[in-house]
Amino acid sequence: MTDPRETPQRAGAHAAPGGEPAGRALTGPGPSAGREDHAGPTGTPDRAPAERPAPSRGTGRDRTAHGQPAADQAPSGPPRPTRRPESRPGRWRPARTPRENGSRLVLVVLLIAAAYFLLPLVWVAIAATKSSPSLFGSFGLWFDAPQPLENLSDLSSRDDGIFWRWLGNTVLYAGGGAVGATVLAGATGYGLAKFPFRGRQALTLGLLAGTLVPVTALALPLYLLFSEVGLVDNPLAVLLPSLVSPFGALLCRLYAQSSVPDELLEAARVDGAGELRIFLRVAARLMTPALVTVFLFQFVTIWNNFFLPLVVLSSPERYPVTLGLFTWSTQARLDPGLYSATVTGAFVSIVPVAAAVVVLQRFWRGGLTSGSLK
Repeated sequence: MTDPRETPQRAGAHAAPGGEPAGRALTGPGPSAGREDHAGPTGTPDRAPAERPAPSRGTGRDRTAHGQPAADQAPSGPPRPTRRPESRPGRWRPARTPRENGSRLVLVVLLIAAAYFLLPLVWVAIAATKSSPSLFGSFGLWFDAPQPLENLSDLSSRDDGIFWRWLGNTVLYAGGGAVGATVLAGATGYGLAKFPFRGRQALTLGLLAGTLVPVTALALPLYLLFSEVGLVDNPLAVLLPSLVSPFGALLCRLYAQSSVPDELLEAARVDGAGELRIFLRVAARLMTPALVTVFLFQFVTIWNNFFLPLVVLSSPERYPVTLGLFTWSTQARLDPGLYSATVTGAFVSIVPVAAAVVVLQRFWRGGLTSGSLK
């Protein structure tokens, strides 16, 4: 039954005169008007699908029939960046800058310099394992029947083990002289940097002139001076000249002037600290890198000192290791076994110096004054 409340429009939607659906009768001519409807197998009208328009990518004169850019028109948008031709398939490397080429050149120069300085050490280390005949009959930079323990035993037994006496003397001369020179140089440099007094500039120039005087030029005047006071053939004849280091005093002066703040010293004075306590507890700690540098320079200089002990010492038991090994090398023509003993002793004498540098290099760091002032 038909609902009486049904509107005429809704009732007319079911059927229309002529067998056409009501919806088609009420609506106007659509896009398919004027086309014949072909009946399908079931009798329902089969409507042909409408063609989808091609996306608009430009005007007709700029595009071909298939929507592609015309041959005489360039594609729109920013140009693509061109890449450098690849030297290898699938891999691109940028060109080296002048800075990179300079870094490589510096690296090569440093490697050559390192090889130049390390080559003698390598030769000594290898030669210390050879016998006296192998020293002259084999390639210098390679081993030949190594016997390090036999050479070390022969070194210890030569002249009742006098080599170890020479090594002990050298440690005494170098260690004592380096410690004394470091203390005096640190105090001198701190005083020149922080205390104004008359003649300070002249004293600084005098220290600078002292660095230009060769140590060997002072050996004969020192011998004459020590002979007057009876210090010839005495360890003090080697120790006392080692306490003076003009270079160390200048280095400490420059470092104290730039790294020890005056405000920090004034604060210590306000707190009631004396000048000696300020130097030992404040300034010396801030000057640690400079003091370590002075110590190492002076230690190595005294360790390698040869001419001054040769002039002022005459007893073999007071010789340093440099003078003792020189004595053995002069006697090696009569005793060829001294060649291997001398080379082995030279290698052993390098070990304390290398150990001192390795242990003390941790003090060479900056930023010690960071946080001391606001």
